[in-house]
Amino acid sequence: MKKVPVLISGAAPSGRLTLGNYLGAIRHWVAEQDRHRCFFPLVDLHAITVRQDPVTFAARCRDFVALYLACGVDPERSVVFVQSHVAQHSQLAWIFQCYTQFGELNRMTQFKEKGRDKSGQTCAGLFGYPVLMAADIALYKAERVPVGDDQMQHLELTRDVITRFNGLYGSIFPMPEPIVGAAGARIMSLQDPSKKMSKSDPVDANVIALLDEPDVVSQKIRRCVTDSGGEVLARADKPGVSNLLSILSALTTESVPELESRFAGKGYGALKREVTEVIIAVLAPIQARFQEIRSDEVALDAVLQHGAIEARGTAAQTLREVHCALGFIPAAPQPDPGGLSLHQ
Repeated sequence: MKKVPVLISGAAPSGRLTLGNYLGAIRHWVAEQDRHRCFFPLVDLHAITVRQDPVTFAARCRDFVALYLACGVDPERSVVFVQSHVAQHSQLAWIFQCYTQFGELNRMTQFKEKGRDKSGQTCAGLFGYPVLMAADIALYKAERVPVGDDQMQHLELTRDVITRFNGLYGSIFPMPEPIVGAAGARIMSLQDPSKKMSKSDPVDANVIALLDEPDVVSQKIRRCVTDSGGEVLARADKPGVSNLLSILSALTTESVPELESRFAGKGYGALKREVTEVIIAVLAPIQARFQEIRSDEVALDAVLQHGAIEARGTAAQTLREVHCALGFIPAAPQPDPGGLSLHQ
């Protein structure tokens, strides 16, 4: 029987999931379920490099998982779980830190950008979190990792650490390969189309959140930045219009050139109206399904408990192999305590 390749991808529960997250990641996760053994963790450990209010954080974690499911991630076909429920993530991250060079982490672009805080509050976790990401990937022996441009450097670090570790101890980990997002799926900020739409953006007008009400969507698209002139064309000097065309193309079956042809002579108003209508139509069933899932917290936690048990089984086997390779004294077998609830 042909081995099904393993894929892993997750999102940190910061901010709110956006249309950009859906088009650039989650929609592709749903499609990959038929081709891979998929692990979709909520990577909550990555979110605590900044301080979180515990009550708000717990609610947001459930919101994110409910949105995964509402968008089509199927816990019967994929392993859906919370990262902090699987202790092996942190354990392998420490081991990998011992096989990662300081200079490698010091070159990480995102740390240079996010670590500019001059107040002295930048935590060591922000510096080392690419190693945790490497452990997330290696723990399940993932061979495929969906990544955007902003995460490619971290995947390259993962590959370097795996190469170093395998070179010393044998081929324990496969080499993960990137799955780069589909063309047109990179959705930009509505008010600053030179920047990617981000779930952590503090300016609400910059993003379409997956839970935005229709009137909010309409207002944000109506007020979004366009460009000088009235031609509906995707060009470097028209980043705002290009972004709207990318959104519409990603949500429909029409290519950007086909849309340019159809909107010839119609102006920006017509484009914005159609983009608004299509976004609202796509979000409506997701929002309805979200409300259904989110209203039953017991059932949602049961999904996470089941996923954690399955994830632990794979993670524990990998960590045993790593411990054996390193010469650690084997621990006595311990029973799995069962899935942990976010209530605990």
